[in-house]
Amino acid sequence: MRVDKKLLLGALSLLLAGSALASADPAMDARIGELQAGWAHVKYEIKGTDAQLPAMEALATEAKSVTAAYPGKAEPLIWEAIILSSEAGIKGGIGALSLVKEAKAKLETAEKIDPTALDGSVNTSLGSLYYQVPGWPVGFGSDKQAKVYLEKALALNPDGIDPNYFYGDFLFRQGDYAKARDVLNHALAATPRPGREVADAGRREEINSVLAQLETKLAKR
Repeated sequence: MRVDKKLLLGALSLLLAGSALASADPAMDARIGELQAGWAHVKYEIKGTDAQLPAMEALATEAKSVTAAYPGKAEPLIWEAIILSSEAGIKGGIGALSLVKEAKAKLETAEKIDPTALDGSVNTSLGSLYYQVPGWPVGFGSDKQAKVYLEKALALNPDGIDPNYFYGDFLFRQGDYAKARDVLNHALAATPRPGREVADAGRREEINSVLAQLETKLAKR
C-alpha cells in the first residue's frame, strides 16, 4: 500500500526547534543544544532530498549517542524522536513508517519519565505524529489522540510557537478555519527564542503557508 509522502513531511519535524533547556546537567543541555541547531540547519537551510536525507541520518546517529549517554532522561529521547520523524518526512513511503513508529515509542518512554520536559514537547510531538501519520491499517494515526495531546501541549506552553503552530495546522485540516486562524496568528506572535533564530524563521514560514491556504479556502466559500 502506498503512503503519501506529504502525510509524513511535517511529522514531528517539529517542535522543540527551540524549547528551553534548563536541566540540572549542563553537559547534556549542551549536547541537546547541538542537536537542536543541527536539526534546524538540516530542516530549514539544506535544500533538496539528496542533501537533506544523509544529513538528517547522520544527525539521527548522533542523537542516538546522546540518548545512550544519558539513560533515563526524557530530553534526549524527545530530540531523538524529533530527528527520526524528520528523517521519515524526508524519506517518505513505507520505509518512513518504521521510523515514525520508533519515534512514537521513544516519545512514549519520555512521557513516562517526564511529560513536562522541554515545555511539554512530548505532547506537541505525539500530537503532531497522530494527525500526520496515516491511520489504521497503514499506521497509528488518530485525530482523536492528536487533539488530546495538542491540547495538553497548549495547557503547558500556551504561548509557544510550536504547540500553537501544530494545533492551528490540525484545526485547519479539520476544517475549523476560524479557530485555526486565531491559533496560527497567536503562534506568529510568540516571543523569539534566543539562539533559535533559524528554527523560528522556518516555523514562521510554515505558519504563513498554512494561513495562506486557509485564506484561499475561506475565499471560496
